Amino acid sequence: MSKLSSSQGRHQDWLKLPHCEAGNRIGIFGGSFNPPHSGHKMVADTVLKRLGLDQVWWFVTPGNPLKSHSELAPLEMRLHLTSALSNHPRMKVTAYEKVLGTPYTAKTLQALRSRNPSVRFVWVMGADNLAGFHHWQDWRGILGTVPVAVVDRPGASLSVLSSPMAKAYEKYRLPEEDAGLLPDMDPPVWTFLHTPLDQTSSTDLRRKR
Repeated sequence: MSKLSSSQGRHQDWLKLPHCEAGNRIGIFGGSFNPPHSGHKMVADTVLKRLGLDQVWWFVTPGNPLKSHSELAPLEMRLHLTSALSNHPRMKVTAYEKVLGTPYTAKTLQALRSRNPSVRFVWVMGADNLAGFHHWQDWRGILGTVPVAVVDRPGASLSVLSSPMAKAYEKYRLPEEDAGLLPDMDPPVWTFLHTPLDQTSSTDLRRKR
């Protein structure tokens, strides 16, 4: 098989949803991953273990509507890099948002729930994204669709607690010690997970190119 045809076949796989079974607990870890780095892997490893997940699906978005696309690497390159980084039998990489034709997390999660009603999905995000979470389209809809796990990132701990989302949904915050219950709970519910911090950031990596 030529390198070109092999790449095309791999890309077709990325456009599909990974396989799952009824009752599975699956973390949806979305992002541009431009590029993916060890801090992202720390987030994925943390939720896989702490939430007792069966799988983590890395959703590599074609483009973030809240970020400039001027420095955005091609989707296929980011998929290759993310696949190499994740490198775990229970971590899957997909570009299914490209098939859905939407860059919006709320619509993506609604589509996943509709397609797999018996799967327990959790939206996974780094704490560095939480300060601006209230600017996401239908952010309250996200919290009403699936449980949310927020994983600590460098310099983000204080902004998590003072963010509009944390204040508005304070009574729905699950204590960290009970995080293993999160996937089986009905939304809205969220938890904040502390973890050893990795200082790597995609922005810094792009600046070093």
